Amino acid sequence: MGKNRFILIIAAICFLCSCTKVKDVYTYGEPDNTDWSKAADSATNALIGQFWNEAEGYFNYGSNESNTGFQYWPNAHAMDVLIDAFTRTNDSKYSAYFDKWFSGIKNKNGNTYYNVFYDDMEWNALTFLRLYSATKDEKYLNAAKELWDDIANGWNDDYAGGGVAWKKDMLYSKNACSNGPAAILAARLYNITKEDLYKQWAQKIYEWEKNTLYGWASGGIYDNINGESGVVNTTVLTYNTGTFIGAAVELYNITGDITYLNDAQKCANYTITKCIDTGNNVLRDEGTGDNALFKGIFIRYYYLLMQEPELNADYKRKFVNFFNNNALSVWTKATYKQSLLFGPSWIAPPVGEAQLTAQASACMMIEAKAAFEKSGM
Repeated sequence: MGKNRFILIIAAICFLCSCTKVKDVYTYGEPDNTDWSKAADSATNALIGQFWNEAEGYFNYGSNESNTGFQYWPNAHAMDVLIDAFTRTNDSKYSAYFDKWFSGIKNKNGNTYYNVFYDDMEWNALTFLRLYSATKDEKYLNAAKELWDDIANGWNDDYAGGGVAWKKDMLYSKNACSNGPAAILAARLYNITKEDLYKQWAQKIYEWEKNTLYGWASGGIYDNINGESGVVNTTVLTYNTGTFIGAAVELYNITGDITYLNDAQKCANYTITKCIDTGNNVLRDEGTGDNALFKGIFIRYYYLLMQEPELNADYKRKFVNFFNNNALSVWTKATYKQSLLFGPSWIAPPVGEAQLTAQASACMMIEAKAAFEKSGM
């Protein structure tokens, strides 16, 4: 993520909740006759057409070459959208970008995958694992392992009693954004390799985050703790609730411990009642730049939770209704129809060109909805 997020304060965010009971039913929205497979094809193809830099093998930051700059962590999420599309369709037109991107981002990042931000490396490593799962090409797994070894060095007990630091030059800053994805990464490395050390890391990181940044009464995830002062920034962002949910789901599937599933349910319920635009019943606009990616990250892991067979039936009904309403709002209200561009709001189209962060976030929502419809869940 970008350098301006350490003291992230979001103005004008309303945390008021219009429904708090599990059995509350969302009644927003309208009849949905959308062909979500075609919608996902269109949105993802627009992501490629508007942002892909064929000459250098990465996604530009701005649409229509309005900003050809390279941003390391949003590129991982843009590639995740293409992996979603490939998984959904098995169409080689999407997998044709895998190797180009893998080489291109390394070149643009100074001929290395390493980065000063631990969370940025975590996102690229997670994408490498998804590429490995899609292709079984060992180079992706090896790159993820190399990044993991560097990320594990970000853990220190000197500040806040543990946790993975946010940045290599700010070891006292322990953030949810660098711990949630790290726990997911370690869990997935365990699932692939069956090396117990990865499982131990996943549990260790998760427990630290839960004990340090989790709102036990509410289910929210706080942004960070300053290890020098001990001050906790209690801002709650969808990025952080999403990755906490993702880590909990991974660990539940590994261990069978229902506590993890309960944690995920509680955190998800908090997010869809507190982190929303209550007038439209969608995830709130958290801003431009890096912040525009947060909602899509939440949806990716929220969708994993929705698929859990043991999910409480009342929660599942509520979660699915909210999921569907967000998808419909993105597609019918937030799409600039002429170019299929998206902005940071999921209730209004962008003005002018779009940022890669906002585009990838909306595409993640639409691809998730297409996968949901295909699954018949």
